Amino acid sequence: MDHIKLTREVLSTGEVADAVTDPSCGAVSLFVGTTRNHFQGRQVVRLEYEAYEEMAEKEMLSLCKLAREKWNIKHIAIYHRLGVVPVLESSVIIAVSSTHRRESLEATSFLIDELKARVPIWKKEMYDDGGGDWKKNKECAWNKEEEMVKDA
Repeated sequence: MDHIKLTREVLSTGEVADAVTDPSCGAVSLFVGTTRNHFQGRQVVRLEYEAYEEMAEKEMLSLCKLAREKWNIKHIAIYHRLGVVPVLESSVIIAVSSTHRRESLEATSFLIDELKARVPIWKKEMYDDGGGDWKKNKECAWNKEEEMVKDA
């Protein structure tokens, strides 16, 4: 079963892990992405996320399907926070359960990489000086296309 959630509420690792825990599985792998307090020499005070929610949820479910085609996994949960995310709080939590660890570890890594590349969620870093920057995910397909045009 796949659990997808976009929310403005604080994310709970326990809730996400519980969503994928199954008695037939010997592994639950978690990825937790948190807001760090710095980036390229600047003090970060928070992140702000926006999403095209309907499309983001559809893409997240599509990623679950792709992961299931590659690995023998039982449950997947992808929770992403929107709005303001202060330093130390979680922006994204991904959990995967499987019979054996290798499948859940590989699927979790695949899911976070593909989420950053394909899902329409945008991040703005806000700094202690009051400034802010919208960040580009280097993995993002439309950013790669933009870079190819620049290089041409």
